[in-house]
Amino acid sequence: MLRNDIAITPQLVAEHGLKPDEYERFKTLIGREPTITELGIVSAMWNEHCSYKSSRLHLKTLPTKAPWVIQGPGENAGVIDIGDGDAIIFKMESHNHPSFIEPYQGAATGVGGILRDVFTMGARPIAALNLLRFGSPDHPKTRHLVGGVVAGIGGYGNSFGVPTVGGSVNFHTRYDGNILVNAMAVGLARADEIFYAKATGVGRPIVYLGSKTGRDGIHGATMASAAFEANAEEKRPTVQVGDPFAEKLLLEACLEIMAKGCVIAIQDMGAAGLTSSAVEMGAKGNLGIELDLDKVPCREEGMTAYEMMLSESQERMLMVLDPDKEEEAEAVFRKWGLDFAVIGQTTDTLRFVVKHGGEVLADLPIKELGDEAPMYNRPHVPSPKLPVIAAEAVNAPIPAREALIKLIATPDLASKRWVWEQYDHIIQGNTVQTPGGDAAVVRIKDGPKGIALTTDVTQRYCEADPVEGGKQAVAEAWRNITAVGAKPLALTDNLNFGNPERPEYMGQLVGAIAGIGEACRALDFPIVSGNVSLYNETQGRGILPTPSIGGVGLIADVTKSASLPFKAEGEAVLILGETAGWLGQSVYLRDVCGREEGAPPPVDLAAERRNGDFVRELILSGEATAVHDLSDGGLAVALAEMAMASGIGATIDALPGNLPVHAFLFGEDQARYVVTVPSAKAGEVIAAAAKAGVPVTRLGTTGGDALRWPGEAPISIADLKGRHEAWLPDYMAGKV
Repeated sequence: MLRNDIAITPQLVAEHGLKPDEYERFKTLIGREPTITELGIVSAMWNEHCSYKSSRLHLKTLPTKAPWVIQGPGENAGVIDIGDGDAIIFKMESHNHPSFIEPYQGAATGVGGILRDVFTMGARPIAALNLLRFGSPDHPKTRHLVGGVVAGIGGYGNSFGVPTVGGSVNFHTRYDGNILVNAMAVGLARADEIFYAKATGVGRPIVYLGSKTGRDGIHGATMASAAFEANAEEKRPTVQVGDPFAEKLLLEACLEIMAKGCVIAIQDMGAAGLTSSAVEMGAKGNLGIELDLDKVPCREEGMTAYEMMLSESQERMLMVLDPDKEEEAEAVFRKWGLDFAVIGQTTDTLRFVVKHGGEVLADLPIKELGDEAPMYNRPHVPSPKLPVIAAEAVNAPIPAREALIKLIATPDLASKRWVWEQYDHIIQGNTVQTPGGDAAVVRIKDGPKGIALTTDVTQRYCEADPVEGGKQAVAEAWRNITAVGAKPLALTDNLNFGNPERPEYMGQLVGAIAGIGEACRALDFPIVSGNVSLYNETQGRGILPTPSIGGVGLIADVTKSASLPFKAEGEAVLILGETAGWLGQSVYLRDVCGREEGAPPPVDLAAERRNGDFVRELILSGEATAVHDLSDGGLAVALAEMAMASGIGATIDALPGNLPVHAFLFGEDQARYVVTVPSAKAGEVIAAAAKAGVPVTRLGTTGGDALRWPGEAPISIADLKGRHEAWLPDYMAGKV
């Protein structure tokens, strides 16, 4: 009989995030009352954050395979083949709840955790991205949260030495009490030198690597699986503390012992710390694991088995070691000033045994801790379809000129330079396209080859219609990568939703996954890794459904990549794709007309593919001189962004007679791009588009220092840029 000094009460079970029926399921599984350490272990393994118990059923429907996919979901990160023996390893994860409670450390450790997921597999991190969602700028906490999160991301990434090359920042009152901090990391490895978490061999040493274990982060994964109430601040002790310099040492030490052939299996100690990493390594290899916690390096006195098993202290790894290489591996870690301790061994028992102080404090069936975790088919209802808003039904409250000036200075569309200038985006020397464009471009190994990277989601579309919103999020990533000339290859996702026990929120998750899957299949754009973050709500109010999408594409020659600034005066401006003036759920309707309503723009995936393939050909042939995909704010905002980035204006020669001016300029129809080509080439490009079945319209010509269209006074580019750049710095300085 295992010793248990603490009585397991219903209240204690509830505090560990287990429902009564889940606790009874666990007792039946082990045939007795658990110890407090075992209760902690199962609470970590069976919470939403680690077990995906509300989403697993639906995630299985997503496409995850392609000829270039080496590893799909189920490992620390996804892996794709980019040719020449190279592989890209990438993943996105959330650190939402910790970042609301303690924004600097919450965001910093989110970056640290996702970097470990990538280098655990043998990759050197070459890029980081993020997707951030904050509450209303008017909310009293928003400014503090923005400042802390941005500083935390920059503080960790800059110190570690990885360029932060892209991201997305939006504001909405539905995030007032529950911000989103989604971090993405991208690494480069040799395709035949990938390391996995699957333990092999009986009697092999299990080694603890990295920093010492403390009491920070205990119950972090459990907190991430619960909604916030009014007392969110009291959860501050569950937020981890990061040390990017220790992580840099850990990276170098891990890559060195990997190169020496010391590693059999390796796993990051992330959510649920030692518990999750040890169980996953053993279960994947059909082996048992025995740990002796007396040998765990601790930085605090008197830590219990329970605390050690649930601590989420940062910069730690667990490894199954080749016994013949133990001394060699230890020497490497000692050289880098890091802890190296043999804390257990693999067994053939399929049991997870934890010893401390000479006593067995946990003895559990290892496979069942994962395989027998609850999986729910939760009740869900589809979101009601919203009415289509005809362009003619929206009256323009102000002239289009004034609307554009207003829109480019709104929180969502204003320049995010204040954010990304706090990130080192050129360290390592391979960043070809920096933040501010459609996608970042990073050179691979100083050669011509490069990858394109993006993160995005339009959450207001997902709220209005989760299926179309999910499709649009994937299509937007496809367009962003295409717009720089890269071929989209694969995705990672971070599905941020409210309480899955509420059928309407569960319906949003199910709908978005269906839309994402449909788009991935149509675009040959598989999902190879990801994360689900549920219970994102505060005092009963959920966030907007936010299925973040991180995309990776490949370009054979980075010198041929396209960017959005106009390149010269006198070039033809073309719009590729069909314009119908869709205003439902547009930022024009919301921020100019004061109406958040209507169905979002429909996504024609065949058109997305056809139009995107044509644009990519234009770029790679050298005919397109500037490219920008059309998204928030439609044509007018896209033209303004291209003009502000270059200082060169443009003139629209004529407005169509079949649409209201504001619908033509600000409609958010999908599958569209603005492209500039030399005027002498315009006729040839238009003919080629027609042959490819791609709608194309010649809008006008680049030139001058203003944006012009018939019927209104010109808009100075300098004035636009001043307003565009000013909002966020003024807001953070307390001037707005």
